[in-house]
Amino acid sequence: MKIIGLIGGMSWESTVTYYEQINQLVNQQLGGLHSAKILLASVDFNEIEAYQRTGEWEKSGNILADEAIKLEKGGADFILICTNTMHKVFDQIQKKVSIPILHIADATIAALKEHQMKRVGLLGTKYTMQQDFYKERIMNAEIAILIPKGDEIDRVNDIIFEELVRGVVRQESKKEYLKVIDSMIARGAQGIILGCTEIGLLVSQEDVTVPIFDTTLIHSEQAVRESLAEIQRKGS
Repeated sequence: MKIIGLIGGMSWESTVTYYEQINQLVNQQLGGLHSAKILLASVDFNEIEAYQRTGEWEKSGNILADEAIKLEKGGADFILICTNTMHKVFDQIQKKVSIPILHIADATIAALKEHQMKRVGLLGTKYTMQQDFYKERIMNAEIAILIPKGDEIDRVNDIIFEELVRGVVRQESKKEYLKVIDSMIARGAQGIILGCTEIGLLVSQEDVTVPIFDTTLIHSEQAVRESLAEIQRKGS
């Protein structure tokens, strides 16, 4: 089993989901008392968020790169950055380590193609929704992206930072998200990307009429496939 390196804490709420999902998936596939081999580096999100807010992305990238180096030295075979937004500095971090970092958008693209999606809605932080670092990667795979309109962007972002990253889940906020999702479906979205690792705390597939692509779960599944690839190859 390959050792999975996780860079978490952005927020710790969603990092819990990563840890839980990866271990559950490994146990489902191997049975018995099996669990995943994981090294976790958890950062102080207050520091990262401050750099996001002031546009000092390189500084936040340096923090994550230092953690990636520690994970590589600790024996990790590959790394996951447990957040969508900080993939803005993916290349900066990857350059600092020789082991691969599994990009969350690439895992999402594979899931979208499996479901033959051509046009999807994207929810996430304002950085993920408005900037190109994430959207462009998906659009280059010939999948069109819709984002919320106007004030909806600010409200989606505010719910993430004021509530979800703090572990606060409110039914009123869920209703607001579902209204935004319905609007994107009306504009032609065939599916919805939950492009922030906390949104799955609020919205699930049973709430929505089109396929939901929860990036936390998709990324976790990719990690398990990579971790167990050699075991499964030998067993086949």
